[in-house]
Amino acid sequence: MRVARFRLPYNQKFEDVVKMRIAIQGEPGAFSHEAALRLVPEATIVNCSFSPEVFQRVVDRDADAAVIPIENSLAGSVVEHYDLLLTHDVAVERETLLGIHHNLIVVPGTTVEQVHRVYSHPVALAQCRRFFARHPHIEPVPYYDTAGSVKQLMELRDRTCGAIASAQAAAHYGGEILAPNLEDDAENYTRFFLIRRLEDVQLNAEADKVSLAFQVENRPGTLVGALQAFASQGINLTKIESRPVHGRPWQYVFYTDYQLASPESAEKALRLLAEHCSMVKELGRYRAARIEA
Repeated sequence: MRVARFRLPYNQKFEDVVKMRIAIQGEPGAFSHEAALRLVPEATIVNCSFSPEVFQRVVDRDADAAVIPIENSLAGSVVEHYDLLLTHDVAVERETLLGIHHNLIVVPGTTVEQVHRVYSHPVALAQCRRFFARHPHIEPVPYYDTAGSVKQLMELRDRTCGAIASAQAAAHYGGEILAPNLEDDAENYTRFFLIRRLEDVQLNAEADKVSLAFQVENRPGTLVGALQAFASQGINLTKIESRPVHGRPWQYVFYTDYQLASPESAEKALRLLAEHCSMVKELGRYRAARIEA
């Protein structure tokens, strides 16, 4: 059984890099773009078409770091990103919470009566159902990316179409926000991780949260024993979910977040956890993000 931890010392600071290259999945103006600039304001954004490319850019040093969405407060976890965290030699360094505000974006001068189709990512469309109920003449059309839908709109200059995306996407492509804040639930947040290669991760002395993956032995009571390892140290689990192991039907990896009481309790919990697990990998120790006013 292996237990993966961070390697020390860490050898690079954000302040040492004039312009960090941050890989994201999506077009310029995507919510990941906004989150990346919040985490590293002077970053150079490296846009990628697919999530595996984002991780590979970091591993190959074609990017210094990546910013990935990991969980939405309404839609749940981005399960592909959990799988990629497990299989790549990277770790979480920081996190942020981004309020998600969806806007109807059109070619400047367009009226809502002219619009008959609105493009966006399926998750964004699903979070704006009340808008479509109020405007039955408008058809929601799934598209691969929120910002990409604005890019397409402004290239075609089609006044019968609109897009749902961020204010940053509207500004980037020159679109007009016809209707702001379309989201059904104002308390809509996405949690983003900043990830780096293991040897580049900066350990925060104020870290109070840990993300962890583990796989239990296939025998009775192992999951209970694994959870008891946390309870025995007074560790509060704030999240746990399972994912299937690829190529091994009916076997699962458990992903957990927990509050870090102290470095000593975390190390002892890892040792106790190892007694019940075939694999344990710490995905990151970082300071928990708070919702900004």
